Amino acid sequence: MGHRDGGWKTEGAGYRFAIILIACCVYGSCASAEKDCHQPLYLTFDTGHMGIAPLVAEVLKRQQVRVTFFAANERTKEGDGSLGEHWAPWWRARAAEGHEFASHTWSHGYWRADLGHAPNPSFLVRPSAGPRAGQEFAMSAADYCADITQAAERLRLLTGRAPLPLFRAPGGKTSPQLLASARACGYLHVGWSPAGFLGDDLPSERISNAALLRKALRGVRSGDILLAHLGIWSRKDPWAPAVLEPLIVGLQQQGFCFRTLREHPALREHLAAHAHSGDAAATAR
Repeated sequence: MGHRDGGWKTEGAGYRFAIILIACCVYGSCASAEKDCHQPLYLTFDTGHMGIAPLVAEVLKRQQVRVTFFAANERTKEGDGSLGEHWAPWWRARAAEGHEFASHTWSHGYWRADLGHAPNPSFLVRPSAGPRAGQEFAMSAADYCADITQAAERLRLLTGRAPLPLFRAPGGKTSPQLLASARACGYLHVGWSPAGFLGDDLPSERISNAALLRKALRGVRSGDILLAHLGIWSRKDPWAPAVLEPLIVGLQQQGFCFRTLREHPALREHLAAHAHSGDAAATAR
């Protein structure tokens, strides 16, 4: 949540890079169509209150689109957190459908400032989940990596699949030092494109679903990474499925196709370098 400042950033340089959703001709049998994907989009979802998660899953399955989920253990309307036992069957079902997964940090901690310096950096963070939600405190680089890894390992347990060695910082808020620290423990940050910010965390009183749909259909470009959420507390008029399905259909009618971040050309080198024994075969798909 609070993602308006996001972007794709890498160690040593901060830059915004556009990307969105990607319809991977589904769960098994469209190899020829996959090869014909000339205008890929990469759709990604961050966790949230999970209230619309079942509806999102229905739309993705109906439209035969695979996406990448970035997960944190956020507070939910039902159950014990977005990565808790209540939602375990939902995550297992998404894995069976061929979606990809990556960390959004366990505590959904927002970076606020750099505190230390190399070789012992630390960061001021403010989590929005967990026992220290709403508090600001210092976190060492090692602890920040552990927070990323905790969500990744929980995803591995829930889905039975190795998550991608990627992460998305809450709010897209980072610094060059934070990115370098995450990279040192094997995680590359992935944000979203300017047009890929789908606006589902904006108040519905300010901008309607119809306006968000028109904006996305007008602005998205090939190669964009799109960002949406599995439930935003502050949005009274839910974004999905009202916008999600017509957005997918409309973009496909414009000649776009959908892929997961595993298939993004700019990430292949990193994914290959950090392929663990459990997911090496998947990386080679």
